[in-house]
Amino acid sequence: MSQTPASDNGIFLWMTYQAMTRAGLDCAAIFASIGMPDEPPDQSERRINSPQQRFWAAAQRVSGDPDIGLHIGELMPPFRGQVLEYLFLSSPTFGDGLQRALRYNRLMTDALQLQLRVESGVAILAGLEHPERHYLECATTLVLRFLQQVSDGEFRPDRVMFSHTRGASAEAYQRVYGCPVVLGAEEGAIHFDAALLARSSLAAEPELLRVHETLAARKLEDLARQDFLHTVEQALGGLLEQGDASLDALAERLGRTPRSLRSELSALGTSFKEVLAGYRERLARRLLARTQEPIDQIIYLTGFSEPAAFTRAFKRWTGETPTAFRKRMHAEHRDF
Repeated sequence: MSQTPASDNGIFLWMTYQAMTRAGLDCAAIFASIGMPDEPPDQSERRINSPQQRFWAAAQRVSGDPDIGLHIGELMPPFRGQVLEYLFLSSPTFGDGLQRALRYNRLMTDALQLQLRVESGVAILAGLEHPERHYLECATTLVLRFLQQVSDGEFRPDRVMFSHTRGASAEAYQRVYGCPVVLGAEEGAIHFDAALLARSSLAAEPELLRVHETLAARKLEDLARQDFLHTVEQALGGLLEQGDASLDALAERLGRTPRSLRSELSALGTSFKEVLAGYRERLARRLLARTQEPIDQIIYLTGFSEPAAFTRAFKRWTGETPTAFRKRMHAEHRDF
């Protein structure tokens, strides 16, 4: 079974869009690099992290700014109102809140695997590692401001460590992060005074903490269900190309019996038929809107036996023929 790819909460891309708009950048060109329109992204839609390198390459090219991630991070709106903030604030101490937030870090992103340790009176928040420097420097701004926010401004980083060797000027890092940055470090991390971990939270409330932890745990379970459906759809993609997208073939591919797979899907409130139809529709839309693949090839990739069946299904999904849909989507893309 393939590993679920890293992903980010939709709020992160939404905040990035707000910051880029504030900076006066051509968001249409930047967001088109990952197949998205020039409009605020859906905050509730989780996003695969892998397109970040294409996205930030486009942002650097459009802006002409070699430090675009740092500068966009500087313009980010505050990260407020999410369960991680409530969980943190209702914990008894800053350290306890931080450990809880790290436990549920995946609710924001699993592209950064953050961990806390203490060495000789220094708290080290490690795991600031990502192949895309701009994404990492932007996300670091978000982390630092969040920690300042939940500590009523008492959090002060001593230094930030990055493993990449090329970056912004010392003055730029100092302005944005409020501390020195060390490039070419053995690990990416934020260092701060460990004494802050014992700081009592003014908003600590045991009953609310239990409520927030229950909510956070439920959200993690929802992510696990989404991961399973993503794995199912990945397997379906290969089976459609082979012309055998049946329940039995899918169960065998996933190492399950047809009965157990049917039960798992039912527990998620769906069925094999619904998952297959949904995947086919999204695949067809994506291939028609974003590629020049011949329609005969798209019919094959989506597992339809004949053009007429594909056209009927597509009109049921969209109210348009495949040809009309493609023409309209390509025209809209050119307008960007």
